[in-house]
Amino acid sequence: MDVIDQLHAVKQGKLSRRAFNRSLMGVGVGLMATTVSPRQLLAQDDARGTYFTYGGYDIPELFAPFREKHGENPILLPFGNAEEARIRLLAGFTVDVVHPCNSNLPRWVEEGLFQPIDTDRLSNWPDIIPELINLGGNIGPDGRPWMAPFDWGQNSITYRTDLFELEGEESWDMLWDERYAGRIGMMAAGGESWWIGAIKAGVDLAEIDSDEAFERISEVMRAQRPLVRTYTDDVTSLEQGLASGELVASLSWNSSAAILRSQGVPVRFANPKEGALTWVCGASIMHNAPNVDRAHDIIDSLLSVESGEFMIGDYGYGHSNRRSFDAFDDETLADLGLSRNPLEVLQAGQFQTATSQEWQTRMTETWETIKAGF
Repeated sequence: MDVIDQLHAVKQGKLSRRAFNRSLMGVGVGLMATTVSPRQLLAQDDARGTYFTYGGYDIPELFAPFREKHGENPILLPFGNAEEARIRLLAGFTVDVVHPCNSNLPRWVEEGLFQPIDTDRLSNWPDIIPELINLGGNIGPDGRPWMAPFDWGQNSITYRTDLFELEGEESWDMLWDERYAGRIGMMAAGGESWWIGAIKAGVDLAEIDSDEAFERISEVMRAQRPLVRTYTDDVTSLEQGLASGELVASLSWNSSAAILRSQGVPVRFANPKEGALTWVCGASIMHNAPNVDRAHDIIDSLLSVESGEFMIGDYGYGHSNRRSFDAFDDETLADLGLSRNPLEVLQAGQFQTATSQEWQTRMTETWETIKAGF
């Protein structure tokens, strides 16, 4: 299949964007961002419904029930990190559904970005794990949620078991190991890396916004800076670095280890003795969503068993639909760092907490300065 055929396959929903990107990377071609503005795109087809999501989730595999009902996928628009998405939404970017996480949900609700979800319109809602719904700040004054939990998991270290010589227990210290200077990968967004720095610095995540915490985290992140080969939010490039041996260890989500193992790369998703960083994300309807009916259908598709089985089996993430786990045995789930009971994983790790916009701005400015070498 040549590139033109693959482009048609992506458009028709027969080939995922992720698979297409991997194919292009294999022949040294990069997929460039389109020059068509989101407003132009919606003007061309404003009734399809739009999902604004992290890169890697903009794939047809998550929308089989939606296609069955409507004969097409929704418009899938990716972003790189949460702060990028927030800025675009506050600037007037119009979409139907967006993909927030528990640590930024209260801020986005306070800023008026979302409307409550009518769960009576979601066929899969009775099968959603209650503990994932009742997160701090998720239930509105009318008892309806702002976010339908969809995916959950961990940030930890994916490392090459044949290249990284482990000394003692798995630990966040692995990303500060001077033996591997220039072969460490980190995520560019502070929404992941800054929290890892907090764990490394021994900061209580409930006190991550204190002046003392900023000083301690800044110190350990500056110490790590000379060891890092790349800071990027493109998880595919981190996976490629690990596959080639250019990187021996990288901060990652569950999915990277699952994907690399499926390709025969000898990697492990670490279980740090200090605890992995755990999170819950989901789908929310924009306050000014132009297609509220389709917005609920997008969310219902994300919550479906079909989508859950894909998320668990292909990406290694937990899913919110309890029936999604029926297709997997306990050994497979444990190998992915998952459990049928998400609380077993979330409470065993270090759980991201909600932060203020003032904290987010200060953290981002400090983090960008550190990455620049100052």
